[in-house]
Amino acid sequence: MNTKSRRQKGLNVAIEALNRTKEVPSNTPARAVFGSTSGLLSEIRDSVVDKKDYVELGLACADVCGALDRGLAYAQADQLKQPVLEAIEQLTTTVAQIQGSIVDPDKRSSLSHIFNARGNKETIAAWRSELDRIHRVFDTELALHTHVAVSNIHHEVVTTREIVSDMHRIVVKGQEEAEIKDQTVVGLVESLTPIALIGVGGIGKTSVALTVLHDDRIRKRFGGNRRFIRCDQFQPAPANFLSRLSKAVGAGVENPEDLTPLRPFLSSKEIFIVLDNAESILDPQGSDAKKIYTVVEELSRMSNVGLLITSRITTIPSDCKRLDVPAISMDAARSAFYWIYDKDERPNVIDNILERLDFHPLSVTLLATVAHQNNWDSSRLAREWELRQTNVLRTEHNDSLAATIELSLTSPMFRELGPNTREFLGVVAFFPQGVDENNLDWLFPSVPDRRNIIDRFCILSLTSRINGFITMLAPLRDHLSPRDPRTSPLLCMTKDCYSSRLRLLGDLERDQAGFKESQWIRLEDMNVEHLLNVFTSYDVVSGSTWDACADFVNHLCHHKLRFTVLGPKIEGLPDDQGSKGQCLFRLSSLLRSLGNHMEAKQLLTHALELERRQGNDDRVARTLWRLADENRMLGLHEEGIQQSKEALEIYEQLGDGEGQAKSWNHLGRLLVKVDRLDAAEEAVSHAMELFLDQRRELWVCDSHNLLGRICGDKGEREKAIQHFEAAISIASSDWHDSLISIHWSLVLLFSSEGEFDNAQSHVDQAKSHTVDDAYLLGDVMVLQAWLWYRQRRLNEAKAEVFSALETSRKFGDTGYVGQWCRDLLWLIEHAAKCSDDSDSNTLCSTPPSTSTSTF
Repeated sequence: MNTKSRRQKGLNVAIEALNRTKEVPSNTPARAVFGSTSGLLSEIRDSVVDKKDYVELGLACADVCGALDRGLAYAQADQLKQPVLEAIEQLTTTVAQIQGSIVDPDKRSSLSHIFNARGNKETIAAWRSELDRIHRVFDTELALHTHVAVSNIHHEVVTTREIVSDMHRIVVKGQEEAEIKDQTVVGLVESLTPIALIGVGGIGKTSVALTVLHDDRIRKRFGGNRRFIRCDQFQPAPANFLSRLSKAVGAGVENPEDLTPLRPFLSSKEIFIVLDNAESILDPQGSDAKKIYTVVEELSRMSNVGLLITSRITTIPSDCKRLDVPAISMDAARSAFYWIYDKDERPNVIDNILERLDFHPLSVTLLATVAHQNNWDSSRLAREWELRQTNVLRTEHNDSLAATIELSLTSPMFRELGPNTREFLGVVAFFPQGVDENNLDWLFPSVPDRRNIIDRFCILSLTSRINGFITMLAPLRDHLSPRDPRTSPLLCMTKDCYSSRLRLLGDLERDQAGFKESQWIRLEDMNVEHLLNVFTSYDVVSGSTWDACADFVNHLCHHKLRFTVLGPKIEGLPDDQGSKGQCLFRLSSLLRSLGNHMEAKQLLTHALELERRQGNDDRVARTLWRLADENRMLGLHEEGIQQSKEALEIYEQLGDGEGQAKSWNHLGRLLVKVDRLDAAEEAVSHAMELFLDQRRELWVCDSHNLLGRICGDKGEREKAIQHFEAAISIASSDWHDSLISIHWSLVLLFSSEGEFDNAQSHVDQAKSHTVDDAYLLGDVMVLQAWLWYRQRRLNEAKAEVFSALETSRKFGDTGYVGQWCRDLLWLIEHAAKCSDDSDSNTLCSTPPSTSTSTF
């Protein structure tokens, strides 16, 4: 045996098989052999600390009992010849002597000491030799003297040796398996409810079924009437299934044509039947599938039959209660892995690999077995995994994940779907999030009957439906997805569909038609990122792919702020790649939104250089006003003013009204920073007129808000409030960030005049627009903290700042909220120090050397 799990299970299963089969023979010597050997194995299992030294003895006993089981299954006790009885008696004596040597009734307390003694290894070897000799004698006698017909005692239940040799099957004692097992046992014991365990190959269905078969509650109800039938070991024909069923239950009916001759036997007593790997007989596209299904359906309805089915396919009798077998937990996966891979070190890299396997039991077991067989340390295992992924999951005995998966692809139902189905399945497997079922029509327009094919994938347990997505376990995805995406025409078409959708809905703002539709990226950002990341790994030249990257980054900026793995690839593009300038511009916008203004400026500076080389004036101007805004955030106001003016000149030459408006708007923001408030008001007013001409309501709203702040800074309170009210009247109810910004401006205005109640009312209104958005929520929490700071409620302000930080970190935000929190914490700490200084009674308005702060 190669692993502890196999050794332990081998002993447990051997004992169970012996306890089961010793009830069958009617002659006393045979029963004695079974009983004494079972006891011997029990002592080994329960008493020996180092089971490795004694497991071969246990297997020898299992061989002996297997021979007895095979012989006695073919003959009644009164038909055995005298030599066979003598062989049984001799075998009985030998086993009893060994057991007596192991367990002296007067010396049980010293058992552990005896088994740990090194000298006993020689004794064990002698026992093994004696058992082998007796075993050969017994088999010879049995072959020479037993010539009887097959009797009805033969069990379909797997013999001890067969079970012991089948230990490559998964044995995971996790909470998930325990819960499934308990539901199954309760249903069978309490009401004989037929149960079907459904799941993908290698998920542990057979393991659960075997634990149910040997559960004490099942044994108590059904006794020895428990049968285990592997449906993948015969051709799926009604005659074969009925014959196997007749033999398994001991009906003694040769070649039954239907259940009629078996029914009297089946109805005479309660019986528990496991149909393992039943997809082999329940595939509706198989030959004679309806006839076999009818037989299984009738079995499921018999009042005294407890039926348990394991199947990859969901076409089970309607009376069966379906239990989907899930993947296991991290703890269970870790326990299973280290039970086989017996190393003291437990590095995080192993946990990472297990997680990337989606805790698929067979994959976990194969990974551990391969590492154990090759004696790899964790570093070597990690290297092999990174190099070969799931291809590493192949043991020296050719047990592999690939074989398990490919078995499902040979089913009649899968083959009936047509020759291109394998490629379609591979494309579904390619996407880490799965495929949004609502997008099947525009994503796979070339695949006829695509919804029906997806249904079949789910029936075959190759995929599952989770939150509207067609998903697949990670090991299956890795095996089935195309290694080189360029070799799959369908995947290339899918990439083009995504690229087209990104391009059409890419550069829209909230006040433009189609903006809501462009939010689809929130659900599929991981899929699109993976698609583009893989394609750009094979193609660093194609402009269309990199244009799609720019559009994708722009979508993230608008709809799902986060960093992207495409960032380093974009920066690493050669400068003569035509799309690099556009990619850098979009990436800078994302970094700006995430609060990294210095790096955003660096990218824009590089992009500006590339756009000037290409002579694209429109993009040069666009990059200039964005650079101007970054310089405003970095406190480089004069540099920003010059860039805004240059952008404005280019847009005037191009006759681009919207570009001129945005340049005026940003110029006004910069002029505010250098206290040129009249010039700022004039610039923003001019921008608003142009935005009105362009019917850009979002920017008109923003301009009113900015003018309100300028007027507030100039002390023109009523004029400021008029601008704020105009902004609120223009804003759509779903422009949540714009409305929060307006209320923020009003809070600043009222709090500066000591009107804290009015200010608080606008904080509360701002809160109503957070709509469970972590970024907006953090924004408003900072606003609340700032208002409390202004009221010298410093402890409350500080607590709110930390809550805002926790909220932003919890949801992955690393942008302005974190920056504002740092600035505000400095202000609070400075105010606390000032309160201790009798000469200082004022609040600071901004942190020193921090020009980017709103405060």
